[in-house]
Amino acid sequence: MVVIVALDWFSKTEVTVEPALTSAPALAAVVCRRTWYPLLVGGLTVLAAFAMAAYNGVLTQSVHTASVLAIVLVTLIGWVSAVLRVRQERALADARLVAEVAQRVLLRSVPDRVGSVRAAVHYAAAAAHARIGGDLYEVVNTRHGVRAVVGDVRGKGLGAVETAAAVLGAFREAAHQEHALDRVAGWLADSLDRSLRENGHDRLGEEFVTLVLIGVCPDGVAEIVNCGHPAPVLLRDGEPVRLLEPVSPVPPLGVLPPESVRPPVRRMAVRPGDRVLLYTDGVIEARDQQGRFYPLLERLPGCAREGAPGEVLDRLHLDVVRHIGRQLGDDAAMLLLQYEPVVVPEQVARPNGQVPQLG
Repeated sequence: MVVIVALDWFSKTEVTVEPALTSAPALAAVVCRRTWYPLLVGGLTVLAAFAMAAYNGVLTQSVHTASVLAIVLVTLIGWVSAVLRVRQERALADARLVAEVAQRVLLRSVPDRVGSVRAAVHYAAAAAHARIGGDLYEVVNTRHGVRAVVGDVRGKGLGAVETAAAVLGAFREAAHQEHALDRVAGWLADSLDRSLRENGHDRLGEEFVTLVLIGVCPDGVAEIVNCGHPAPVLLRDGEPVRLLEPVSPVPPLGVLPPESVRPPVRRMAVRPGDRVLLYTDGVIEARDQQGRFYPLLERLPGCAREGAPGEVLDRLHLDVVRHIGRQLGDDAAMLLLQYEPVVVPEQVARPNGQVPQLG
C-alpha cells in the first residue's frame, strides 16, 4: 500500500493508480494469520484511497467510487477467507495431535534397553506426512524373556492400520501369557481372524499379515518364529552376516485357519554382543533407478561397523535412501536387537577367580 501511495504521489495528477490499492487487503489476508488483519489493512486502504482521490481531484468521479467499493469487497472476501483458513489450520492441528496420540498407542517408542537386550527401531511410512502405515513392531519384557515382533500388513490405509492394531494388541497380551513362542503366533492368528471377520472379511487369504517373532530367553537362547516374513539377519563379531531362515516355510497369518497355525520354532544360542536385525520388505524391495533391489546383506556390515543400535539403523536408512535416490515408496520398519545381558554382582569374579559372596 505504501508503494502504491508513493507511486501516485510522484505521478502526474491526471493519472491515478488508486485501483491498485485493492491488492493491499488481498495480500493481508494471505500473509497474516490474524483474522482481524485484513479488516485493519482494508480500513487503512480506504483512507488512503480518499487521500489519493482528493490529491488527484477525482473524489466525485466514478473511478474513485469503483475503487472504494472494490477495496471494501476485497477486504470482506479476504476476512472471510482468513477466518476459514484459520479454522482449517486449527482442525488440521487437532487431527495431527490425534494422529500423534494414536501413533504412541499403536506404535510405541522402544526403550534403549529392554531386559537383556539393547533395542532401537526406525520406521518410515510411505504416505506423505504419515507416521503410521501397514508395518508393525513391538518389544516387550516378559517373565519368559524379551520378546519382539515385526510384521507387515497387506495393503495400506486405515484398513491396514486397523489390522496392525489388532495384531499388536494381541501380541502385547500373548507375549506375557504364552510360554511357547509358537503359541503366541497362534494367538495372533486367532485375533487377526476375529478382527477380519468383524470388519467384513470372511474369506481366508484376502487379508493377511507376514511377521516374525523373536524371543530371547533368560538362559541366553533365542527363539524365532517366522510366518511368511523376510528372515532376520544375525550380526556376530568375527563372522559374516547371515540370514536366520525358518526351519520350514510357513504362510502368513490369515492364509490358514487359526487352529492350523503352529509354526516351527528355530532355537539358537546367542552371545553377548550379538545383534539381530528384523525388517519389513519395504527395505529389501527398495529399488534404484535401474530396478536393482537394495542389497541388504552386502551393505549391512558397513552400516553396523560401530555405534549403538539407533545409530546403526539411522545409517542403514540413509543408505537405503541413497540407493534408490528418493524417499521410500513403501512402508519400511527396522528393529535391531543387541544381546547385552545384565551382569549382577554375584556373576562378577574377583581377580583371584573367586566369586564374591554378598551378605
